[in-house]
Amino acid sequence: MRVTLATVITALGVFIAAAPQRGRQGGTTAIPLYKHSSLVNSDKSVNSDALKSRVASTTAKILRGFDNFEKNTGAPHPSAVKGALKRRDGAEPLGTLPDNPNIWFGTISVGTPPKTYVVLFDTGSSDLVLPGADCDDSCDGHETYESSTSVYLGEPFMIRYGNGNNAFGHQYTDNVTIVELTANVQTLGAASHYSRGLHIEHFAADGLMGMAFQAISTYNQSPVFQTLATQGQTNEPVFAFSLANPYAELYLGGTNPDMYIGDFSWAHVIQHGFWEVAMDNVLANGQIVLTNIAAIIDTGSDLIHGNPSDVAALYEAIGGTYEPNDYGFYTFPCDAFPSVSLTFGGTSFTIPPETFDIGPIEGDSSRCTGAIIAGDSGTSWVVGRVFLRHVYTAFDLGNSRVGFATLA
Repeated sequence: MRVTLATVITALGVFIAAAPQRGRQGGTTAIPLYKHSSLVNSDKSVNSDALKSRVASTTAKILRGFDNFEKNTGAPHPSAVKGALKRRDGAEPLGTLPDNPNIWFGTISVGTPPKTYVVLFDTGSSDLVLPGADCDDSCDGHETYESSTSVYLGEPFMIRYGNGNNAFGHQYTDNVTIVELTANVQTLGAASHYSRGLHIEHFAADGLMGMAFQAISTYNQSPVFQTLATQGQTNEPVFAFSLANPYAELYLGGTNPDMYIGDFSWAHVIQHGFWEVAMDNVLANGQIVLTNIAAIIDTGSDLIHGNPSDVAALYEAIGGTYEPNDYGFYTFPCDAFPSVSLTFGGTSFTIPPETFDIGPIEGDSSRCTGAIIAGDSGTSWVVGRVFLRHVYTAFDLGNSRVGFATLA
């Protein structure tokens, strides 16, 4: 018997039963999420190779989204920067995607008979990709896609994931189920090859499920959640994430009131494609440093990526030091990290210093790395899990907005 991560997670039934009740309640459903590894070494210092790989992955994903947006809509994305787009075709240092992921996995089932797959739920992309039945040995250890109800569309795909990694294969339609909510005739990609960074020893999930808008889809087809909402499977066209230990979950069809307190602060989507909203300001130690920033809310990214001029201004205001590298990192004295907050919908949410501090640059170093980096992915910021783990986040497809609330 081939043991895959899906098999292992299925065996965690006793653990799941001990958690708060999850499941379907009249058009809503909750999916437990499981964390895999971290971005630090055993001595708590930063794993620089893993960190660089994750930065390259996020950059490639956002640039791919810009490309797909222009291909699908006929107009360039407003946040795309010509210089940044050129980097996509430049040489990237080879590595893995990622060496040490810090991501949350959950499960879906696809096809007939239904098979369970472990996926990364990613609000920074829009496509479902799984290893295909005809995949070469690059997919060994992953659960491969086979189904009697699949329909071959005759369309190839190729998706770049950064650091020279990619997946390519062909498109199909099939039924995709998350707990008991089923998206019928859903387009997905069945990969015939995973490059090294997606091999099982580097990427424990079987595939990825994008949850952004169709405008950035490589297939130019409806993403899974949009299909669920259009087909009336959900009570509301809303999904929400809690990325906080110990009960991280993805909730479909509304929000889970057990996971947050108070009201949501809503920020409207300013450009359909990504979940890109207006961020009111960035505060450091209680002082406003930056204002009026476009921000992509991305559960598939670890860090916060800002355009270089914004990030330089932020760190100048709070005393950070730029570290000469190609990945935009800044450092602080490990005993003097600032408190940084992001403001959405008039409410400021703080990234605690212990989270803003990724770790020392070496095991015995007095310099630590900040979680906001100077990115190379257009004028928008990318707000990832280093922020999202401290808020409850709702993605409202019907009203084109993202809401943030205080965790319960």
